[in-house]
Amino acid sequence: MIWDKFAGFYDLAETIYNKDVYTNLGKRVAQEIDEGDTVLECACGTGAITKYVAPRCKLLVATDMSKGMLVEAQKNCDNLNNIRFRYADIMNINCRDERFDKVIAGNVIHLLDEPEKAIEELLRVCRTGGKVIIPTYINSENTSASIAVDALSLIGVDFKREFDYESYKEFFTDLGFEPEFDVARGRMNCAIAIITKKEA
Repeated sequence: MIWDKFAGFYDLAETIYNKDVYTNLGKRVAQEIDEGDTVLECACGTGAITKYVAPRCKLLVATDMSKGMLVEAQKNCDNLNNIRFRYADIMNINCRDERFDKVIAGNVIHLLDEPEKAIEELLRVCRTGGKVIIPTYINSENTSASIAVDALSLIGVDFKREFDYESYKEFFTDLGFEPEFDVARGRMNCAIAIITKKEA
């Protein structure tokens, strides 16, 4: 898996290229977390969001499909004792319905063949009244971001979609959702969609 190969220098690459977003995104997501929350994070990567969310909640289950990324995340979060790291597939989350108060999936939707199905799964495991928080790079807004995407593609990162802010909003509107949105700004901005799960 490409992410296993990339795991050891992912933090360095992100910090060099997109430090403001990489540093501030986790802080912004953590603002949505409450003290008593049980939280699921899918595609936790090296723990860039994880390390800010964990101190704010009761329990965080941090998952990824890359074992290399999970190793790096554990290293980056070794001072936090309320995190359970698990190997898991965002498309098939192995837990009961409405298990979590908050569900996070950071910077993964644009890499999926069927992001709509992933969102269904994220909502399934989120309790009614809880929040699903989906930050995603919006990488078609400037030349620098386009160059970065091209470079990542050369090493095997497969972008299924390239969103700008408006097309990211439209993606959710077309699925029937009306999320709140925020943007973490840097060389490659990151749009944050926040869906509050309503009664069925």
